[in-house]
Amino acid sequence: MQLKKYTDYGLRILMYLGAKDGAEAHERLTTIKDICETFSLSSNHVNKVVHHLGRLQLIETRRGKNGGFFLAKAPNEIRLDYVIRQLEGDEPWIECHNPYCVALPACELKGIVARGKELFYDYLREFTLADLLKKRGQLQQIFSTAS
Repeated sequence: MQLKKYTDYGLRILMYLGAKDGAEAHERLTTIKDICETFSLSSNHVNKVVHHLGRLQLIETRRGKNGGFFLAKAPNEIRLDYVIRQLEGDEPWIECHNPYCVALPACELKGIVARGKELFYDYLREFTLADLLKKRGQLQQIFSTAS
């Protein structure tokens, strides 16, 4: 399974913000430009992902000249299964009806894949953004030199 760009970008953004978490409020603010420069990403996509993360109340945004965004929750409160489900859209991994598959009446694939998907999300439910930040100091160093 390959995660969509929005999920990939969303997780990178949350990691970046999480690495800054705990800093003074004015130091926690991040801009679209910061993210794009650090990860070499398209501002168009990053803009959309930041907007979506804001709607999910995972980040807070501040408008204006000195605006930006930061984590709205503690890293240990942001579960990976939730983030990925919300950014992926929780669509089926196997499409049996469009176009219709002739094997559908006798096929077990859809049920097997659906169960695998649930096991995948059950596993991710055990992890939070905090788990991705165990090497916070190293991430801060990487992010500060990448841009």
